[in-house]
Amino acid sequence: MLEMCTRPLEMCFGGGGGGGDELLWHMDLKPYVSGDYSIAVVQANSSLEDQGQVFTSPSATYVGVYDGHGGPEASRFITQHLFPFLHKFASEHGGLSAEVIKKAFDATEEEFLHLVKRSWPARPQIASVGSCCLVGAIANDVLYVANLGDSRAVLGRRVSPNGPNNQVVAERLSTDHNVAVEEVRKEVLALHPDDSHIVVYNHGVWRIKGIIQVSRSIGDMYLKKPEFIQQFGLPIPLKRPVMTAEPSILSRKLKPQDLFLIFASDGLWEQLSDQVACEIVLKSPRVGIARRLVRAAVQEAAKKREMRYDDIKRIEKGVRRHFHDDITVIVIYLDHPLSSSNGRFKEDDFIDCTSAPVDIFSLNADEADD
Repeated sequence: MLEMCTRPLEMCFGGGGGGGDELLWHMDLKPYVSGDYSIAVVQANSSLEDQGQVFTSPSATYVGVYDGHGGPEASRFITQHLFPFLHKFASEHGGLSAEVIKKAFDATEEEFLHLVKRSWPARPQIASVGSCCLVGAIANDVLYVANLGDSRAVLGRRVSPNGPNNQVVAERLSTDHNVAVEEVRKEVLALHPDDSHIVVYNHGVWRIKGIIQVSRSIGDMYLKKPEFIQQFGLPIPLKRPVMTAEPSILSRKLKPQDLFLIFASDGLWEQLSDQVACEIVLKSPRVGIARRLVRAAVQEAAKKREMRYDDIKRIEKGVRRHFHDDITVIVIYLDHPLSSSNGRFKEDDFIDCTSAPVDIFSLNADEADD
């Protein structure tokens, strides 16, 4: 059922370029059992380090946003492995649960560690590759949100069940594991009481050992495993692992006032607040809503440099990273409870998996050649 998740999107699904922005890809709107969803990705790095995917079936919906760093290998690996692990463990344990989701995260981390060990002799740099990992899962009217790192899930809901349709409240569902957040710095410091330099402030940015901003991830084995910590030759010696792959997991019953969910990498949230993003979704047409959020974020990035979006979109990948990050956005509309749809659809009607392209620049270049 999940084999389609491991096939490149450009081989089996529609999608489109970004209206003159060759580094923007979008899937404007697609139905699933409880409404519609929309995906958009804009590439800024030389290699796209963000990945995003949605799996839908009559019984469950999975959403994933994976924001890589140090290279694209970890985020691409998660795209291939996490959803199959989720499906496997949910089947073995009689359905979704926080325990099932944690097991899927643990198994993905363990499999990536095996890849690093195999690749290390020829490609030692693989030990410094990692990825934030944000997952949403809906089954039986219950929403689970699990994350590592600083990608974010935000719920747009009415103020009350009978509240006006033209007002929305943004409710953050995930925890940012980034040492820019004071609570996260305190958490890291508490885990390393004998290391006064575990978190370093340099050039206006907090980083763990002056190296990385996020405290949890898949990968980054050179900051987790002794054999790589010692062999990688870091300028600052590490006494013990300084990162973990322990996800924060939230579960909540979906309510009638819950309107939509926004899952996005931190590239979006660096430019737009939770509330502004929710208001854009509320007030805009559904078709192309993820693309609209991406464009709003890039416009904000351009404004900070006293530029226009048209100026930014002419900048080539790699150089564009100086203006904004890779940005992945997935919007999920919550039109009706999953339980109310039982029997409405045939089993195969809404079994589908959409994964964003591995590299947008290459994809759009190939389309131009065709």
